Amino acid sequence: MTAALNKSGGAAGDVLLEVRGLRMHFPIYKGALIRREVARVKAVDGLDFEIYAGETLGLVGESGCGKSTTGRAIVQLYRPTAGEVVFDGTDLTAVAAARGERGLFPYRRHIQMIFQDPYACLNPRMTVGDIIAEPLLTHRLVDGRDAALERVQALMVKCGLNPQYVRRYPHEFSGGQRQRIGIARALATNPRFIVCDEPISALDVSIQAQIMNLLQDLQKELGLTYLFIAHDLAAVRHISDRIAVMYLGRIVEIADYDQVYADPRHPYTRALISAVPIPDPEVEATRERVVLEGDVPSPIDPPSGCRFHTRCPARKANPQIAERCVREEPTLRVVDERGHRVACHLYDIEEPRRPAEVA
Repeated sequence: MTAALNKSGGAAGDVLLEVRGLRMHFPIYKGALIRREVARVKAVDGLDFEIYAGETLGLVGESGCGKSTTGRAIVQLYRPTAGEVVFDGTDLTAVAAARGERGLFPYRRHIQMIFQDPYACLNPRMTVGDIIAEPLLTHRLVDGRDAALERVQALMVKCGLNPQYVRRYPHEFSGGQRQRIGIARALATNPRFIVCDEPISALDVSIQAQIMNLLQDLQKELGLTYLFIAHDLAAVRHISDRIAVMYLGRIVEIADYDQVYADPRHPYTRALISAVPIPDPEVEATRERVVLEGDVPSPIDPPSGCRFHTRCPARKANPQIAERCVREEPTLRVVDERGHRVACHLYDIEEPRRPAEVA
């Protein structure tokens, strides 16, 4: 199974990473002397998706929906409660369960992560050279410090940093430069797959475009595969080949980036798209906004059935599915010939159609 041409200009390959039934639940304990579990935060609760070699999958959703937790569970910084993370044919969750961190070590160099906060993810007591060289030395990819220094300086140049600053400390750099250091560190081991966990959200707007362009250039040059996590829909549209929309621990829609923006099918996706401002006053003035009522439910006790049904305008406009939305959880199913997948009971009807009030 192969994907289409990606935004970096190359052809996407076979499935590189597959997530099956991924769950990440965090227990809540009560009691000082005798601790007992009283509840669980269902941050991620049953994800199924795949990422093709050479493509960028954008993962979007509002704060608290489980995006960053998904990324950390994929790279095994969190041990998933259930499910499988299959990287290039190997189930990393099974490896971690059987052999722990020692078993995961050979895969670490192929899967890297760029973190959200460029201020917190760099050790302030280490020089930039030591930070970037650490994975090289850990995985024994270079022979000695001299070779490591040469490789570090080459990575700094590739990421737009002055190699003469190799002995400086993180506090001597700006936010955008620190994020470039984080990117250089992620590239040190020649990875195949990188989780980009909101890598531009902590940066100035003028710097965000530079970082996204850098990521795209590196992807084209090195054949990288990205999971790009963000809540900025404009940024995701710019960099992604496909987009997955997440709500309260579940994926509600997956499609090519142009389909998601031109023809969103899930009511939640349509609400997100309608909230993105259009830089044309006349078009913006005539556009109809989809306003969601109520607050996002707690992941400790999510609603039964479809998790979006408490705020869904389509459910109110379609009484024939209202009870089913409350009772049954919709499955992610294909709704057109291009592989557009949606988890909504509207498309379980024999003749799929969009909600009238959000069409």
